[in-house]
Amino acid sequence: MASGSSTTSETTDPANKKDGKEHDMDAIYSFDYSILNWINEHLHTPFFNGFFSVITHLADAGWFWIALAAVLLIFKKTRKTGLVMGGALVLGLIFGNGILKPVINRIRPYDNTAWDPIVTRATLLIKPPHDASFPSGHTLASFEGAFGIFLCNKKWGAPALVLAVLIAFSRLYFFIHYPTDVFAGMVLGIGFAIASYFIVNAVWNKVVNKNELKKV
Repeated sequence: MASGSSTTSETTDPANKKDGKEHDMDAIYSFDYSILNWINEHLHTPFFNGFFSVITHLADAGWFWIALAAVLLIFKKTRKTGLVMGGALVLGLIFGNGILKPVINRIRPYDNTAWDPIVTRATLLIKPPHDASFPSGHTLASFEGAFGIFLCNKKWGAPALVLAVLIAFSRLYFFIHYPTDVFAGMVLGIGFAIASYFIVNAVWNKVVNKNELKKV
């Protein structure tokens, strides 16, 4: 009986659960930093510093994707694509930047002194962001925009996705995000683009059918 009681106590002890969670987080951070450190030690060159500096700033506040969506909205032929992009960007702003970032409130990799990062705030090559790390907002906006285009037009979507991948990688290159931040941004961005695509299509078809009935 004593042995059984001891086992039950161990499995329900909150301290054990906490230790398990801390172990899981340690494994995640170990994985994240191994990739960030490898990139920093093996891929950094003056050329890439300049190249990725231009690439990463394309997604500051999502401006490039917002501007592209606005341009596509002007023309009737591309209006649906612009709506899909716009809808995805709004979803990302609400759920990604508005909810997930402040709720999870993950510390940036260069500020996480518990892991003794090889890049710190003082040695960053670009200006540090002021918000939380998870998910990557640049990656989120880029995949919302690029995958939104891809769903409507694969020919245009392919180069847009290449740009989105480069922007996502730039966040790792500059030590601004953990790989798990970037991966989450990719998954969420694709998910929001798909959701927007189905919403826009449903409304679009409804409006088109209504207009056709009026003509009859």
